[in-house]
Amino acid sequence: MKKLFNKLKGINTKNVTGYLALLLGTLLFMGCKKEAINETKNQVELLSSKASAVNSSSMKTDAEFMNMYSGLSKQTTLELQQARAATARYRNIENALKDGYTNIGVDVENMGHHYMNPSLVDGTFDIRKPEILVYNGHDDGTQELVAVEYAVPLSAPMPEGFTGSADVWNGTSGFPLWLVHAWVWAYNPDGVFNWTNPSVHLH
Repeated sequence: MKKLFNKLKGINTKNVTGYLALLLGTLLFMGCKKEAINETKNQVELLSSKASAVNSSSMKTDAEFMNMYSGLSKQTTLELQQARAATARYRNIENALKDGYTNIGVDVENMGHHYMNPSLVDGTFDIRKPEILVYNGHDDGTQELVAVEYAVPLSAPMPEGFTGSADVWNGTSGFPLWLVHAWVWAYNPDGVFNWTNPSVHLH
């Protein structure tokens, strides 16, 4: 700025207007550039925040759940929220054990540790009563509820399950059961009903 005004002293007044216009243009450009940088910074922070939520995988609130699985129909979302509400108390694994869920020794990478309530395994599909709860263990020994799993004997017809066709039931798992996961407590980038979840690792 100082150099520019030193130059202005040595020129005639006819050119001063041109230099001032150039100066004004430069300042405006710098202001716009700063605004663009700030906008980009805000966008990066927003994306970083969402990425952080995805990486942590945990969806503790319904708002987080709805944000992560925004592509589902309203009815399917409502049904999955019912599954969340019905199993919220089982985020504390002690409550699950008290209610009859037991470790069945099925520990699978990208899936978790499975706890089944045998009394719920019948020929019916009840959104509020998943037959299996899936937990992911942490290094400190705690267990985090990541998914619910529905199990219906193969002797019964394949359940209609959730509204829509996204919940593909598996009848070839090696167990005499129709099975489907619903990742209602940990975000699954491959889909809420996908069999495995790349964000979940056995501990």
